[in-house]
Order: sequence, then C-alpha cells, then structure tokens
Amino acid sequence: MPSREQLLEVINIQAEIAKLGLDLGGVMQYVVEQTLPLIDADGAAIELVEDGDMVYRAASGIATPQLGLRLKVDASLSGLCIKTGEVLACTDAATDTRVDRAACNKVGLRSMLVMPLTYQGATVGVLKAVSRHVGKFQQPDITLLNMLSEVVAAAMYFSVKYDSDNLFFKATHDSMTGLANRALFMDRLHNAVARAKREQLSTGLLMMDMDGLKQINDKHGHRAGDAVLLEFAKRLQQTTRDTDLAARLGGDEFGIILTPLENPEAVTAALLRIEAAMVPPLTFEDSNYQLQVSIGAVVLPQDGMEPDKLLELADQRMYAMKHVHKKRS
Repeated sequence: MPSREQLLEVINIQAEIAKLGLDLGGVMQYVVEQTLPLIDADGAAIELVEDGDMVYRAASGIATPQLGLRLKVDASLSGLCIKTGEVLACTDAATDTRVDRAACNKVGLRSMLVMPLTYQGATVGVLKAVSRHVGKFQQPDITLLNMLSEVVAAAMYFSVKYDSDNLFFKATHDSMTGLANRALFMDRLHNAVARAKREQLSTGLLMMDMDGLKQINDKHGHRAGDAVLLEFAKRLQQTTRDTDLAARLGGDEFGIILTPLENPEAVTAALLRIEAAMVPPLTFEDSNYQLQVSIGAVVLPQDGMEPDKLLELADQRMYAMKHVHKKRS
C-alpha cells in the first residue's frame, strides 16, 4: 500500500489540478511533473493516440526530450497498453522484447510503468513513468499512478463537457490565448525536421519573448498584464499564414513555425510583420501600453536538423536582440 504521506500528496495534487480548471494541457503537464517525486521516477509522460500514432503531449524528467515525438502505435509498450487497456510494466528494458531497446538505451531507461487513460469508454492515451533502475516500480507505485491517471481522465471529461472544443484541441492549445501549446509546437517541429530530411523543404523557426510583461504586472496589476498578453497573442496570430503555427510556450515566451519557407528572406519578412504588428499601443482601462518583442530566428536545414539545438540557437539569437533593446532603452 502507498504510504500516508503519498496519499496525502495525491490529495494535494488533486487540489492543485482543480485550480487549473479546464486547462487540459496544463493539467497533463502538472501531473507528469508531480509523478517524479510521488513515486521517485526519473521521468514521466502522457501520450495520446492521434491518427494511428502515439504522440507525447506532456513530459518531464528524462522523458522531456520526447515532447512532441510521434511513434506508431504498434512500435511501443504504450501502444500495447492502448490495445489491451491494461496496466503494463517493464522491469528491465534490456531484456523486454516489447519495448524499443534503442530508444530506451538513448535516455538510459531501464524500467517503466504504463497506465491506460480512458475517456468515454475508450483508451485514448497512457500515463507513463520511467526509471534508470531495473525493477524500480512496485504495486504501491501502480496504485498511485492509477490515481493520477483517473485525475487526468476526469480532466479530459470536464474540459470537453463544458466546452465545444474536442479533446485534441484542449490537449494541444493554451487555454488563455488559444494559441498552440508547447506540446503541439514540439510535435510540429519534429514533423518539420522529418519533412526537411525527406523532401528538402525549408522551415523557419522563431522564438520570442514579450518584453516588459513583468513590469506591467508589477506596476499595473495582473488584469492589465493579462490584457496585454492576450493582445500580443492576437496580433502574433494575425501575422501568420494558415500553414504556419503560432504557440505560447509558457509565461511570456512564444514561438512560430514558418512552413513552407520559400526562401531565407521570408524569415526577415516575418520578423518585420511581427515588429510592425506590435507598434500600435494597446489602450486598456484608460492607460496605454506599448507591446514589445525580442525575436530569434533560425532556418532549417541551413542552421541544423536537431530540434533541441535549433531551439537553443534561436534562443541565443533572441537574447542577443533583447540585449540590443536594453542598450537602446
């Protein structure tokens, strides 16, 4: 049986999830983060079934690099869990024929626990805990992970019941701005890399910070800060094409994937559109607020083909622009 402290922690997790309301993406990310200390796991993830693939929609710990990754349902223990609807455990990835050993070796994964997520009578995804140690998870861990899976399933139910959006939209979009969330952004970035390799298609990646949000919150309050944030997201969305993806990655951090990219100059044109869109001030409750943005851009395949390194390079370029803005002010 789980300890009293662990059961109390589950209650605390449930209380925190209640505060997140109908933000399904936020609920899923919170659950995978809390799974680590709850059962002493090295990583955790939630995968949802989409178009015959298992897609990582939330991840923490050593599973974080997998966010947005797509795998065929038939190619993993998670897929087997979907088919059987049963809890599955791997005690040693080095000898278990049901797992992708190469993928496990890449992150040093030795054991895992996979719990089905049931929505409206169907298994639509899994909650997975992983460890670097052989035979890590025992029956108390199964009990606790099952409790968390029920919390996620309930969040799926209520987020859709009280909103017209479907489950996929709720899981992949920021509840405040309506933009894509980090999970969908990473999914599209992985897809863009795959297409670049397969079809030699260029893609632009923009990383940006909305500058000055903290100062607005501190000076004028969070109502003003939220209004400015929503206006920023709205203007950002208006600069994109139907084939592009604008995302809120967290807090004041945003990203855009530009695809297809006709030529490198198209990235410069996108930067100019975004900067121009932020020029008019926002009037909110008789005060004017200037929207400011720092942007870093990369182009693949020219700047690389590894998602993590592309994001790092775009961040570096964004902070270089932020430094220039600070010197001017």
